[in-house]
Amino acid sequence: MLVAARSRTTRSPQARIPIQWRARRSGDAPSMRLNKYISDSGLCSRREADRLIASRKVMLNGQLARIGDTYAPGDEVMVEGQRLRVRSAASGVRKHVYIALFKPAGITCTTEHTVKGNIVDFVDHQQRIFPIGRLDKDSEGLILLTSNGDIVNELLRSENNHEKEYLVGVTKAVTEEFLTGMSRGVRVHGQMTKPCRTQRLARYGFRIVLTQGLNRQIRLMASAFGYRVKQLRRVRIVNIKLGTLKVGQWRNLTDAELRGLLPNRTEW
Repeated sequence: MLVAARSRTTRSPQARIPIQWRARRSGDAPSMRLNKYISDSGLCSRREADRLIASRKVMLNGQLARIGDTYAPGDEVMVEGQRLRVRSAASGVRKHVYIALFKPAGITCTTEHTVKGNIVDFVDHQQRIFPIGRLDKDSEGLILLTSNGDIVNELLRSENNHEKEYLVGVTKAVTEEFLTGMSRGVRVHGQMTKPCRTQRLARYGFRIVLTQGLNRQIRLMASAFGYRVKQLRRVRIVNIKLGTLKVGQWRNLTDAELRGLLPNRTEW
């Protein structure tokens, strides 16, 4: 049941008591920083949550939220006019975290915290997670992150032929000759790429579906035909689609998605 809207000038002294003390006194679930609550919902990172709060796009119990505000169980949080609901894995079912992120261009797929703009700091998840595979810094789109190291090799093993789908914008008009050449394979890093599927989408855009993931593969393949990639977005990994995620947002994978992604597994 939702609590009444709290006035900025009449918040009780209890609201200023440290979080851990409040939890002990009340017996309720622990309170948390509002930006963490928004991040845990899967909407965005904590940094992006702070940006939304600073932009006056977040309401807490009917009042404009402020940086540093605290969320308590029962509070109502609205982001850009939509009520926020935490999307988390069912308790006792999953041992690990499985996330789909819309990676922005400029973010590096590394767990090294010394690298500015690394993907782990960007997501800022409460658990230790790492990316499955990579998406180069200049590219955007779908990437999966997890806390389960056991599945990484299974998903990345080339002989499993897991499909990855991309939308690509280039600097020259897309021709049938170009698409056919790309689909047949191109010498990259001293080896021929596997045959793939291609489809023209627009004068300067095409779709490509790969079953391997060589470093900067699409950019190097296109370059072999005199094309330069202007924009590259991954929209699908096997059965996981980018869908309605916005740039910088992430969500937890559903049970159905996990079963489709890892059909031989029964424990998550």
